[in-house]
Amino acid sequence: MSASAGTGVFMLSLMSIPICYLFNSLIYNNSAEAFFFTGCASVLILVISARFMLKKKAPVDPLFYVYGVYAFLSVVNLIIGLEQDNIIDGFVTFYLKEADPHINSAHGHMISYWDGCVHYLMYLLMIAAITWGDSYRAIGLYWVGSFLMRAIVYILGNAVGKYGTHFSPLFLLHMLYISVSIWACFRIFRQPSTQEIQLTSIQERKHLLHRPLDLLFIIYLIPAFAFCVFRGLVALDCSSKYCQDYTQQYEPYLKDPSAYPKVQMLVNMLYSGPYYIIALYGLLVPGCEWMPDLTLVHSGALAQAQFSHIGASLHTRTPFSYRVPTDRQLVFLLVNVLYALVPQALCYRCCTNPAFFLRPTPEKKSE
Repeated sequence: MSASAGTGVFMLSLMSIPICYLFNSLIYNNSAEAFFFTGCASVLILVISARFMLKKKAPVDPLFYVYGVYAFLSVVNLIIGLEQDNIIDGFVTFYLKEADPHINSAHGHMISYWDGCVHYLMYLLMIAAITWGDSYRAIGLYWVGSFLMRAIVYILGNAVGKYGTHFSPLFLLHMLYISVSIWACFRIFRQPSTQEIQLTSIQERKHLLHRPLDLLFIIYLIPAFAFCVFRGLVALDCSSKYCQDYTQQYEPYLKDPSAYPKVQMLVNMLYSGPYYIIALYGLLVPGCEWMPDLTLVHSGALAQAQFSHIGASLHTRTPFSYRVPTDRQLVFLLVNVLYALVPQALCYRCCTNPAFFLRPTPEKKSE
């Protein structure tokens, strides 16, 4: 298959820029019903355009079309973030006034940037892989982790936070997006692994003391487990003096009434906590074939979570009393950036050098 299909999707995603500007100009002073109608019309236009652009060499994999639509929506999310920061104007003004209030929170604002930059790049990479007939399982699993973290925090945060009383028809559209994404997640997991299973030699299964990099990862996993449990206790309003001092001096954003940071820390504790224990086992015991896939999903989830948390903790959309104090920002950034980057390094180590995690193939006995 030629690259024309992937190029067509890329060009189609950039069409969101003039479409947003046009529809914002048409419906700025109209009702929500007009906004809904124009949204449906834009989807119809995109479907027809995609059909003509991909008529000759349309890919068979249905995920190609899912990623194509998501790429378009990612550019829209980037436009939303830029207009919220007053970098551009007149593209999604009506949407910002009528949309789900979650999008106007600091957490939702950072998700717009994450989806508009990181997810957009992932969609283009997966589209390119499908176009050329390559496997997209690795980048797909990373996206799965990022999507699941975003969806869980969004749903629970909307349910228990100050935005829980605000319900709009757009929330139903978001649930449709989540449903389709869950289907895509299962399809990605069913993709066969491209790793070549080879007999692992004795030299490759060295003792931990002879694997200094893995030893460093193990040393990191222990305090990382304690840190995620500690922040989970802070989110649960633990009465300990250490928890209260940490909240006041380093991360007051955990007390934000939007509830997104609290939900984020609880999800981290219930998800990352068990992961660190399982990862310890995987680095100590050879033959854990699930280790590379698990690190891909977790690193994607934690990257999305930390990006949103760090950005929202410092953003001007967060009330001043809940932002990180100026004199504590360096420590806050050092701890949280390190907490986000080390899992990425562990994922890279597991995926690029998986020999330790492969089970040796039994040798056939000669007759």
